[in-house]
Amino acid sequence: MQHLLDASSDQLETWFSRHGQPSYRLDQVRQWLFEQRASEFTEMTNLPESLRGLLGEHFLIWSSQIAQHHQTNDGTEKLLFKLSGGGTIESVLLRDGQRRTICISTQVGCAMGCVFCASGLNGVERNLTSGEIVEQMLRLAQLLPAEERLSHIVVMGMGEPLANLDSLLPALEIAASEKGLGISARRITISTVGLPEAIDRLTARNARFHLAVSLHAPDDELRNELVPVNRNIGLDRILQSADRYFDISGRRLTFEYVLLRGINDTIAHAHRLVGLLRGRSALLNLIPYNPVVGLPYKTPGTGDLGKFREVLQASGLTVKVRQRKGDKINAACGQLRRVMSTDDHFEGMPSQ
Repeated sequence: MQHLLDASSDQLETWFSRHGQPSYRLDQVRQWLFEQRASEFTEMTNLPESLRGLLGEHFLIWSSQIAQHHQTNDGTEKLLFKLSGGGTIESVLLRDGQRRTICISTQVGCAMGCVFCASGLNGVERNLTSGEIVEQMLRLAQLLPAEERLSHIVVMGMGEPLANLDSLLPALEIAASEKGLGISARRITISTVGLPEAIDRLTARNARFHLAVSLHAPDDELRNELVPVNRNIGLDRILQSADRYFDISGRRLTFEYVLLRGINDTIAHAHRLVGLLRGRSALLNLIPYNPVVGLPYKTPGTGDLGKFREVLQASGLTVKVRQRKGDKINAACGQLRRVMSTDDHFEGMPSQ
């Protein structure tokens, strides 16, 4: 049986035509999936019973199982998916005022090797399919009450998104489509450690989405230690490709910087970061480190964070400090794993 969410529009249109079904039936199926949040073909009551049965014989709506589901009192919820194609991933729903943001994964694990991040501790197993990426969106949307809708997507979960563009872009096109989730491309952000060739490919193919480049260091010497893949790339190439994306998209670039106590959070680091980004129309997101069990890194103190931010703002950079959400269930930035540790302690909803 084929995963329905992995089938292209052309494949689905051919299937419906071959089975003597008018094209509007496919639109009805999409409405049930993306608007009504149906879980089974049997729920699609405006389809003929015979068609519902036929769809059930040929397609699976879900290719994964929700192995664990946790939530905390700040409204954050995290799902652990067991994938039929092998491996496990985590995805997150975040609530912030009227915003309903989801953080989705693109790979089982990650090959970038960022030393402070839980997602890459065991390397990478494989890329996710487009259907597996879309399925995360739909499963997370089902956590919302009927009157609420997803408003934003951040591709900041497990994996390096630009290492899986072939699967990611079709999934995001579905998310942005009026026949899909209808989320504006302006509200979809792709986060990357910076793969210049892939950024250029994204620029050429589709510069609709926001791009966030994770720096984590103001120079190559330190970045080579924190983000090992940088040894073969270098910050100059990354910034040049990011500038090209900005020129084509017209969107303000976002840079991200995880602050690690005593490692990249000093006044000297702040001044070097100013020199690196000077002259760019960019937003800099500062992310105080979210602790990961088994790793030695620590979160900067409030005073050190304030001094670091003051240097950046005094130079004219636009700076925001990422609000910590979901850290009590290891759902904050850098904390997603392939498998939840049995030693973790959670608030709220128990495992399912």
